[in-house]
Amino acid sequence: MNTTPDIFTGLLPVALGGNVFGWTADETESFAILDAFTEAGGTFVDTADGYSAWAEGNNGGESETIIGTWLHRRANRDRILLATKAGANPPLTGLAPTTVRTALDRSLKRLRVDHVDVFFSHRDDPTRPVEEIVTALDALVRAGKARHLGASNITPARLTACLDFAHRENLAAYEVLQPHYNLIHRDPYESESAAVAAAYNLAVTPYAALASGLLTGKYPMDTTPAPGARSTRVSAYLADPRSRPTLEALIKVAETHDAQPSTVALAWLAAQPGVTAAIASASRADQVGPLLAAGCLPLSPGDMRVLTQAWPSSAP
Repeated sequence: MNTTPDIFTGLLPVALGGNVFGWTADETESFAILDAFTEAGGTFVDTADGYSAWAEGNNGGESETIIGTWLHRRANRDRILLATKAGANPPLTGLAPTTVRTALDRSLKRLRVDHVDVFFSHRDDPTRPVEEIVTALDALVRAGKARHLGASNITPARLTACLDFAHRENLAAYEVLQPHYNLIHRDPYESESAAVAAAYNLAVTPYAALASGLLTGKYPMDTTPAPGARSTRVSAYLADPRSRPTLEALIKVAETHDAQPSTVALAWLAAQPGVTAAIASASRADQVGPLLAAGCLPLSPGDMRVLTQAWPSSAP
């Protein structure tokens, strides 16, 4: 049985996602966002070696480079809980031992650090046996390059197999799960992975906590977002008929609290069983305040019920 890492003790319920750095936020704006986040008490910064390869002219690693420069200039590495991921950015895709070792070494170089606090496998690699993956990741922990391990985009069966093998062989095990989970994307996390996370006492740090910006309320339900990587994801959320009633409930609850929809959406997510911190990004420094306000927004049982029940467990 895992014990939730001590690094999450006292953590604010919102982590800063670095996917926009080098994409919708240039270095100057990224620094302003990071400064605003840490000045308000935030400590958990999440990135990946693939951020933001989808943007024209990028290859991946842009976010890590910006964060590394910021850490160097602010000299605040000891105050930041730093996480990165590997395994999903070509050509270093998959979780072969040489792949994860090379990817992490390159990430550390871009981040200008000698270790990360959490190293995630960005997505599972079904072509590799769990024994090989776990052993390779354990080697990185033993080498001091990663303090803790996390998994993202992995099935409950594979996650369980990895955890059981690690515990049986006394190897470093996954301690953090980063699922795709938010107010309008509830499954398969709630129906499948939540039980595994609870059984193994994993810290849960959902990504896409604001559904690519849809849960900020800035996208009217009856409009089509402008073309782009983000709008493709927003359109996918909007295609689910459950999104409209859920967004309407979100706006209603936000109005009763005189709060931003993003604040309410994050407060709901942070209140879910097992959730340690919800990962959300900001493209401007002035967006950071509403994110962190989720930590002090008192949603009532009635608020939680309205939000939860607006999204039925199955689509009509």
